[in-house]
Amino acid sequence: MNTFFVDFFNLVNRTIFSYVILVDMFYITLLVLSLVEIRYHMRKSVYKTYKEINTSQLTVPISIIVPSYNEEVTIQNSLLSFLLLEYPEYEVIVINDGSTDGTLETLIDQFSLHELNFPIRNQIKTEKVKKVYRSVLYPHLIVIDKDNGGKADALNAGINASTYPYICSVDADSVLERDALLKTVQPFIEEEEDIVACGGIVRIGNGCTIENGRILNVGMPKNPIVIHQIIEYLRSFLMGRLGFSGINSLLIISGAFGIFRKREIIDIGGYDTATVGEDMEIVIRLQKHLYDIKSKAKVVFLPNPICWTEAPSSLKVLYNQRVRWHLGLLQSLIKHRGLFLNPKYKVMGLIAIPYFFIVELLGPTIELIGFVFMLVGLYLDIVNISFAILFIFATFVLGVFLSMSAVLLEELSFRKYTSIKEFLLLLFYSVVENFWYRQVNALWRTIAFLKYPLKQQRWGNMERKGFSIEKAEDRHG
Repeated sequence: MNTFFVDFFNLVNRTIFSYVILVDMFYITLLVLSLVEIRYHMRKSVYKTYKEINTSQLTVPISIIVPSYNEEVTIQNSLLSFLLLEYPEYEVIVINDGSTDGTLETLIDQFSLHELNFPIRNQIKTEKVKKVYRSVLYPHLIVIDKDNGGKADALNAGINASTYPYICSVDADSVLERDALLKTVQPFIEEEEDIVACGGIVRIGNGCTIENGRILNVGMPKNPIVIHQIIEYLRSFLMGRLGFSGINSLLIISGAFGIFRKREIIDIGGYDTATVGEDMEIVIRLQKHLYDIKSKAKVVFLPNPICWTEAPSSLKVLYNQRVRWHLGLLQSLIKHRGLFLNPKYKVMGLIAIPYFFIVELLGPTIELIGFVFMLVGLYLDIVNISFAILFIFATFVLGVFLSMSAVLLEELSFRKYTSIKEFLLLLFYSVVENFWYRQVNALWRTIAFLKYPLKQQRWGNMERKGFSIEKAEDRHG
C-alpha cells in the first residue's frame, strides 16, 4: 500500500484521537464543576426560603411570555400550569404567532377571552399585532394575536406588551412546577451580586401524568427514543450548564424556561429574528453587553426550578429538532465569532466560546469522521489494534462514564425517578446510547452544516401528542 497514504491516514487518526482526549478533558472538568455547584445549591434549597419569597414585599413582579405556534394540543394544560403558579404578582402573556390550527380558538373557548383595547409600547420592532384579549376567568392572562414572524418575533411582541420589570420566557408545550418561579427568582432577591438572567432545568415530561396543569406523577416513558433524550437532558443541564454557570460563563438559557431583567433585553434590541437559536444568541449578546459596559452582573443557572417539556417521540421529528438546534448554534457562533479567544471577554471569550466551537459545534462531525476512519483503517489493516482500543476507550467508555455520571447526579440530588427499576433503566440506556443514538445524533448535527446557506428562521414544527391527562373537575381558584 502507498506509504504516503498510510502516513496520511495515521496522521488523521492521531489528530482526531488527540482531539477526543481534549474533549474528554473538557467534559471531566465540567463534571467536577457541576459536583461543586450541586452541593452548593442543595444547601441553599430550603422550603422556608421559598415561602418567605412568596410573601415578601421585595419579590419582583414577573411577566411570563409564552410564544405559541400551532400548540392546540398542549396549550391548555401548559397554560394552566402557568396560571396556577405559587407567586405573589405576575402576568401571563400568550402570543399566538399566526397559528394555522385551532390554538387561538382553544384559548378563547377554554379561558373565556374577550377582546380589549390594550396599550403596547413598541420598543422592539415586530410583525403586526392584530388583536389583544384578556381572560375573564384569569384576569392576569393576556393573549396577543399577531401575524407570523417566528419565535423570536413573538417573544419581542410579548416584551413590548409586558408590564413588569422581569420577563420569563416559557415554551407553550411546557409545564412549570408550582414553585418554579419562586426558586428561579431567588438569586435576583438574595444574591450579593447583580443578577440579570437565570435559567432553570428542563426535564422530559413524556410519561408524566398531569391534572389541571400540575404534575401528579413522574413516570418513565416506554419509548426508547424518549429515554435517550432524558439522559441527554440530564447531561446537558446537570453537567454542561451547571458547570459553566459556576465559572460565570453561561452562554445559553433554554427557551423553554428562563427569567431575564427586561431593561437589559431592551437595551440589546430584544431577540434576534434572523436565527433559529434565539435562546442561545440572546444570552451570548447579553453576556457581551455586560462585558462591554464593564458590568459585574451575572447570568446564572439553577438545577432545582423545574420545567417539564414534551420531547419528540419519533426519529423524524427528533431529526428536525436536532438539525435546527445545531443550525442555531452555528448561526450564533458565526455571528459572534469576534468573541473567539478574545481576552477582552475573559472566561467567556477564552473558555466558553472556544468550548462551544471546538466541542459542541465541531465535535459530532469530527467524532463521526474519526469513527469512519478507524473502521476503514482496521479493514485495510492500517490501524493497529492497540490504537483502536485506545480510541474506543476515549470515546465509548468515557461517553458511558459521563452519561452514567449525569444519571448519578440526578439520583444523588433531586431523585425525580424514584424506583430502582427506573434508575437501572437509565443506567442501561447510558450504555446503549453510545452504540447508535450518539452516532445518529452526530450525523444529524453534521447535516446542519449543509443547511446553513438556507438561512432557516422559521418555527420548528413538532407533532404534539400531549402529556397523560387525568380526568378531573376544572379548578379555577
